[in-house]
Amino acid sequence: MDLPINRTLATEVILLGFSQNVKINLLLFFFFLIIYIITLFGNGFMVCVIIVSSHLHTPMYFFLCNLAFVDFFYSSSTVPKLLVDLLSSNRITPLMICGIQVHVGLFLGGTECLLLVLMAYDRYVAICKPLYYLFLMRWSICYRLITLVWVSSFIMSLLPSLLMPVRVCNPNQLNHFVCEVLVVIKMSCESTEKNEIMIIFISFFSIVFPFVFILLSYVCILSSVLKIRSSRRSKAFSTCSSHVTVVSLFYGTALIMYCGPSSRYSPNFGKYISVFYAIIIPMLNPLIYSLKNKEVTKNFF
Repeated sequence: MDLPINRTLATEVILLGFSQNVKINLLLFFFFLIIYIITLFGNGFMVCVIIVSSHLHTPMYFFLCNLAFVDFFYSSSTVPKLLVDLLSSNRITPLMICGIQVHVGLFLGGTECLLLVLMAYDRYVAICKPLYYLFLMRWSICYRLITLVWVSSFIMSLLPSLLMPVRVCNPNQLNHFVCEVLVVIKMSCESTEKNEIMIIFISFFSIVFPFVFILLSYVCILSSVLKIRSSRRSKAFSTCSSHVTVVSLFYGTALIMYCGPSSRYSPNFGKYISVFYAIIIPMLNPLIYSLKNKEVTKNFF
């Protein structure tokens, strides 16, 4: 297909970021730097404690270790480039690097979605099927489940470019701080209708369907907890509270970003939502799990 008149293929993109004001960018630099340091320390701490502490070698902490690993690299795929751009007037990114950033974001974001599903399933079996827990969550099953999560997420992250590759045209300015798939496809030389349908299709299987599964799991968990003695309810609820908090934060922003009516949002809305699920949540996850989990905190303090 010939390119529209006055449109040429882009070889690089310009990330507009948050502001052109030097003072604001400097404040944002220190703000995101502190968040990034906390993220690296918190998730690194979770991974090390779970690996070193033998009594934490259980399916629940195995999945939590994978989640911390994902958050560590999810933040690292975004924040370092953002920090450099905040101190630079030249925010040009080669198109290949932009494409890699898109696929890494899709891959790690999809992996986190499915990991939260595994963690919900683990809690469902532990509370609703306690007599079958050792059988249903034996290590051979856990290894297969985690392999399925990583492989399926990798495949889903490649589907958009394999089935419907996007040719990016000038003008090449992105009103964002990172190469986000929803923003990049709007720079396509052709109609984006088919690409948007593909994104909706992938979002259903990587976000909506897992979220529904988690909701159903907690409906069953709540039903089972209400049937047990009140003295044991608090312990059952405490084992799920951290996961419910993380699911609410992550899926809430992901559903708004990928499944909400984007036509009603301002151009900056998606950028601010991305800050929350790509930068803030990876910092909060280890804090939520460590502060609410005595088995983790006692290994540190």
